Amino acid sequence: MQPLSSPDVPVAEVAPARLDSFLSQKLRFWSLVAMVLLVYVHGYNLHSRYLQPWTPVDEPLSVGTWLQYFLANGLLRFRIPILFAISGYLFTWHDGREPHKIRVQRRVRTLLVPYLLWSAFGLGLTWALEQYAPTRQLVLAAELSVFGPDNPLVSGYSPGELLLRWLLLPVPFQLWFLRSLLVYNLAYPWLRKAVLQVPKIYFGVAGLLWLLDISVPPLFEGTGLVFFALGIWLQKRDVNLLTPPRWLRPGPLAVVWLVLLSGKTYLAFATDHPPFIPMLLLHKTAEALGVLVMWFGTDAVVRGAMRQRWFVWLTSFSFMIYVLHVPLVNYATEAAVRRWPGQNLWVYLLLPLAVVLTAVLLGAGLRRLLPGVYGVLTGGRGF
Repeated sequence: MQPLSSPDVPVAEVAPARLDSFLSQKLRFWSLVAMVLLVYVHGYNLHSRYLQPWTPVDEPLSVGTWLQYFLANGLLRFRIPILFAISGYLFTWHDGREPHKIRVQRRVRTLLVPYLLWSAFGLGLTWALEQYAPTRQLVLAAELSVFGPDNPLVSGYSPGELLLRWLLLPVPFQLWFLRSLLVYNLAYPWLRKAVLQVPKIYFGVAGLLWLLDISVPPLFEGTGLVFFALGIWLQKRDVNLLTPPRWLRPGPLAVVWLVLLSGKTYLAFATDHPPFIPMLLLHKTAEALGVLVMWFGTDAVVRGAMRQRWFVWLTSFSFMIYVLHVPLVNYATEAAVRRWPGQNLWVYLLLPLAVVLTAVLLGAGLRRLLPGVYGVLTGGRGF
């Protein structure tokens, strides 16, 4: 098997020879699959486009609209918690091998530099599209501006607004994960101390923040505080990640998971204002169940996929899929639903695959022709 280069979005520190072989395969598998699923979440094309746990659906109920919401705002939502947990586990794996200061300095290259470069790319791409009337309409329809409908275009930003969008609120909004992970890496000594010395207090407070969906960007968000710290705890306690606890039965849990998600999807269509608390609780419970079901219940799929050379090759481009897909998928979605009105489900099913293919091909071309540039853009991942 090739060296494990980036099992989570940003971290590339694994020493495969010292990790269990199948664990290495699972981490590499989820590095790719989670990124592909992320594209499907962001490729959602119903209204409203902005998905929160309690978001309703404006379109009438149909097989296509039900399936989109069920997937994008339900089944696929486990991916961020599982990536945070993997990140915490892998960062802790290398604890003590070198001073924390040195590890943080490396994060400038692996996290901060790609963050700034791809944030600038998103701004530049959006600005370029705004220069032509047809593509300007795609930018307006995507509604990615954080300044509201009165200030929707990058070309209309003030210098201060441009700086804010570049540094803290990037047009490729998925980059918030890199920013948050950098904060957790910086705070790792304190997180480790809290997790090991007062775990009940730490997870009680962090769990409440996660459950209530409380965050203070760019400092922290509940999901990262819980699951990054869970990764720390699992590694420090040397928990077996390949054998589920006796009480955990993936099959029955999967049934419960699907039932909860079906109920949440029903509520999204049943009223113009779905009940906030039930929707939030269903969403968070499904997130946690999804992590357990997908991690412990997909071993046969992982083994089958990782026996395929083409799949292992694709995992090298997980980071390229992550950084490139937004805002590309957003603008392409607006173009596609205009070009093929009434075909929202087919656009949802096929367009993300086209975006993934574009990212892989671009990554493969850059790696072959300009490996130095590719290394800077990816923080050294994917070689």
